Amino acid sequence: MQRTFKIIELVSQKSSISEIEPLLKNLQESIGINEDIYHSILIAITEAVNNALIHGNKLDVSKKVVFQINLFPNEIEFIIEDEGNGFNPDLVPDPRHPENLLKDNGRGVFLIRNLAFKSQYESTEKGTKVKIYFKTN
Repeated sequence: MQRTFKIIELVSQKSSISEIEPLLKNLQESIGINEDIYHSILIAITEAVNNALIHGNKLDVSKKVVFQINLFPNEIEFIIEDEGNGFNPDLVPDPRHPENLLKDNGRGVFLIRNLAFKSQYESTEKGTKVKIYFKTN
C-alpha cells in the first residue's frame, strides 16, 4: 500500500536545493532509514533536483519543480518533475570517459542510476519526470 510522505513545489532557483536535505533527514528519522541508504538517497535526490532546477527549468523562477515522496512496504519512491524541454537520459555522455572526466557537470544521471535500486525517466517537450526508487531494508 502506498502512502504519500510529502509533496512540495520548489521555485527554480539554486537556493531551493537547501529544502531537500532537511526533508530527507525528516524522512530518515520518521521511517528509520539506515545511514548508508540515507547517504545514497541524499546524493541521488540532490542530483535529480539540481538537474530539474538547472538543466530542466534553466533556473527560470516562473517554472516549478514538484518533488514527491511515496512510501511503500520496503521501498521509497521519489518523483521529481520539471517544466523544461525534456531530454533523453540515454544520450547523456558517460562521465567516466576520459574526455568527460574534467567536465563540471554530467554526473547526475550516472549517480542516480548507480545509487538507486531503480530509476525511470519520462520526458516530453513539457518537462521531465524522474522516478527514483530505493529499498528501505
